[in-house]
Amino acid sequence: MLQNNAQLKSLIDKLWQNFWEGGIANPLTAIEQITYLIFMKRLDDLEAKRERDAEFTGETYTSRFKGTFKTPGSDQSIDKNELRWSVFKHKPAEEMLMHVQMKVFPFLKAYNQRPEPSADESSKMSIAAEPIEPYGDKKAVNESQETSEIKNTDNFTRHMANAVFIMPKASLLVSAINIVEDIFKEIEKDATEGGHAFQDIQGDVYEMLLSEIASAGKNGQFRTPRHLIKLMAELVAPQFGQTMADPSSGTGGFILGYFQYILTDLVRKTNPELLTKDEDGFERASISAILTEDLKKILAKSMYGYDIDTTMVRLGIMNLMMHGIDNPQLDYKDTLSKSYNEDSRYDIIMANPPFTGNIDKGDINEGLKLPTTKTELLFVERIFNMLKMGGTAAVIVPSGVIQNSGKAFEAVRKLIIEQAELKAVIAVPSGAFKPYAGVSTAILIFTKGGETNNVWFYDMQADGYTLDDKRNKIAESDLPDIVQRYKARDVKIDSDRKQKYFMVSKKEIVKNNYDLNLSTYKEEVYEEIIYDKPTLILNKLSEIEKAINSGIIELTELSK
Repeated sequence: MLQNNAQLKSLIDKLWQNFWEGGIANPLTAIEQITYLIFMKRLDDLEAKRERDAEFTGETYTSRFKGTFKTPGSDQSIDKNELRWSVFKHKPAEEMLMHVQMKVFPFLKAYNQRPEPSADESSKMSIAAEPIEPYGDKKAVNESQETSEIKNTDNFTRHMANAVFIMPKASLLVSAINIVEDIFKEIEKDATEGGHAFQDIQGDVYEMLLSEIASAGKNGQFRTPRHLIKLMAELVAPQFGQTMADPSSGTGGFILGYFQYILTDLVRKTNPELLTKDEDGFERASISAILTEDLKKILAKSMYGYDIDTTMVRLGIMNLMMHGIDNPQLDYKDTLSKSYNEDSRYDIIMANPPFTGNIDKGDINEGLKLPTTKTELLFVERIFNMLKMGGTAAVIVPSGVIQNSGKAFEAVRKLIIEQAELKAVIAVPSGAFKPYAGVSTAILIFTKGGETNNVWFYDMQADGYTLDDKRNKIAESDLPDIVQRYKARDVKIDSDRKQKYFMVSKKEIVKNNYDLNLSTYKEEVYEEIIYDKPTLILNKLSEIEKAINSGIIELTELSK
């Protein structure tokens, strides 16, 4: 959607440039600070909306900005109204910087300590929270969505205990606030004049902000390209009501992919005329085209994410909030540790676990039996354990997982072949994860408890983007073909191993020590090149040499 709004793209680029010039060169630090500013802005907007609605309907509503707030480490209290974006943005630069650092940000960190509502207010909130019928009164649905979005902020602030507001100078804060203001004005304008839904544009804006994080995090963490997430969702094809999880959720991309696929599938079944093709060739529907309060409640109980990086948890929650997901179930948790016990719970797992790193042997969950401390192997076993019987996973793994001959590597491949139905191995070109890394990877699709008879391989050669650091959009893409071929895969038809896709029997894979490297089974086609005989080549070279010498002699004669 943003590809058609040059102004929004320009504002986002300007925001990043300002942080860079303002002294915050680390993109992860910058996006975290931008996230806090967006949170402040949206919080004030949503509270203002609730206040206006309450005034119009005559309801009693206690604003989050009513009363006083005691600044940590001080005996002084401040009127909470002074902590609103719409108020502090008008302060002089230096005063505003101190105000936000010392008062506004501490307020956000303690934000979920909200006063109990009055009995009258509790009664009215209780009535407002009753289920709303799908396709019912749009006004009621929108009001309820606004209320849910405000409640949703509690989950964000719950993970802000260690958050730090870093703004090296007042001029950066002023410019950032002005640009964020302009961004939301442009979103509103696009929604009004362009006919797009505010929620959809807002979500796209935050995704574009996240896309600027172009470096891998610790332990090999990096942002999964969104078109690969869409591909994996299409291959897994989750159904409404199925539970989904990501044990290393990062910025929430796979949860968002599940969410958008479910909504698109519902639109496909009810109003297919509302579907459009996105830039990657996948059918998509506007989030607000079908998103009702009832659907949101069910989906809120269907999607879960966990990450060991508190910054990623905060970014993930904000990303999902900006896309209209109420109460995102993202939590700070090490899913490989002894404290995590979520076995046999989920219908769908989609994930891109960290590719490098080791965990202390004493910290590994007792349910993980692989003889290794390597996280890329333990995560595959963790995903297998998290699935219900009959549940399906789509997971991105580095090439070592599918071909390394080590004992633990072979054991994890044996697990997903002998105790699950390994449906597909899709080789992904190494440039697909640039500029984060140039690693070679594969997508594994398997269903727990099924029986592997044949495994479908696909050699992805183009993902719709250049395979260099720039990753510019191009016309060539195997993604639509992969979805089509996967859904129509057949043992007899897909038998030609000279093609990009083919079947391999379990028997042959077992014989090769459970090797899942596509090149082990693919038949390469070599074009025969016929060369001239050596004597003929020498004669030609001799004639060329004579011609050169003759030319030199002529030039020498002419120069005399």
